[in-house]
Amino acid sequence: MSVLSMLAAQGVSPVCTSAAECAGQGVDTFLGTSRRVWASVAALVALGGVAVGWPALRSARRAGGGRRGAVVALVLGLAGGLNGAVNLAVADGGLGTGNGVFGGSVALVLGLVGAVLGGLALARSRRAEPNG
Repeated sequence: MSVLSMLAAQGVSPVCTSAAECAGQGVDTFLGTSRRVWASVAALVALGGVAVGWPALRSARRAGGGRRGAVVALVLGLAGGLNGAVNLAVADGGLGTGNGVFGGSVALVLGLVGAVLGGLALARSRRAEPNG
């Protein structure tokens, strides 16, 4: 069986929303709680901010380069970090409780890094613009 067909079989298998439901069905695909999914999406958005911010920072000194990437990195970093902070604020328990505490903290840290990279790239791109 090829990898593609295995992934397709996983995609059409029933997805359960709790570990007990998965155990009762004999299904091994557990999507996670809504807060875990929220934290994971926030972490991916913040990671996107870091991934866009680093090249934007490197190309900020060139003429016309890095400004759009800097704004995108700043927005993605702030959005991911803010969602991570809100997720941590509403979490009822600690790690392993299904509240997305780890994902929220990763999103918060990556969001701050992405926002700082975007802010630095934006500041450097403004200094590199010719006056006139």
